[in-house]
Amino acid sequence: MDRQQLLFDNSHDRRASWLSRVRSEVLQCYALAETFYLKSFPRPEVTLSLRGRSAGVAELQKNRLRFNLVLLEENHQEFLAQVVPHEVAHLLAWQLHGRSIRPHGKEWQQIMQQVFCVQPDTTHRFDVSRSARQGYIYQCGCEAKEHALTVRRHNKIQRGQQYICQRCRSTLSFLYVDESVTRT
Repeated sequence: MDRQQLLFDNSHDRRASWLSRVRSEVLQCYALAETFYLKSFPRPEVTLSLRGRSAGVAELQKNRLRFNLVLLEENHQEFLAQVVPHEVAHLLAWQLHGRSIRPHGKEWQQIMQQVFCVQPDTTHRFDVSRSARQGYIYQCGCEAKEHALTVRRHNKIQRGQQYICQRCRSTLSFLYVDESVTRT
C-alpha cells in the first residue's frame, strides 16, 4: 500500500469515527426529546459535509443535519455538548411548532434549556482560521488594517461585489494571497 492510499484510509477511518460519534450524540438528543414530549420524531440524515465558519446547520425541510468536521476535531467536547443539541433543537422546534417560529426564538430556547439542559447560545466561539481558510488578504482605509477573506468572498469581489470595512467604511482592495492558508 502506498503512502497516499494509507493517508486516504486513515482520513476515511477518522471521518467515519467522528460521524459515528456525532450520530450517537444526535440519537441521545432525540431520546431526551421523546422522553420529554412523549412523542416520537423522525431521525435526520447526519453528515460532516459543512465547511467554513459554521459549526452546524439544520436543514429543516430536508430533515438533515450538517456538521463541520474541522471544527468538530478541533473542539470535540464542546462541539458534541453544544453544537449537536443546538442543531437538533432547530429540527425539533420546527417539527413541533411549524414554520412561523424564529430560528433562535423562545421555542428553540425552551428545547435547549428544558430538554437538553444546555445554555441556548446562538453562535459558537471556535477558532475558524483553519476551517474557513481565509487566505485572501484585502486592505481598507484603516491604518495598517488587513482583512482576511474566504475564497467565496474573494470570488464575489472578482465578479464586481464590493465589501466595506465596518470600522472606516472604505471599500476593501485586494493585496495578496496567503498561500499557507489557501493550500489544500
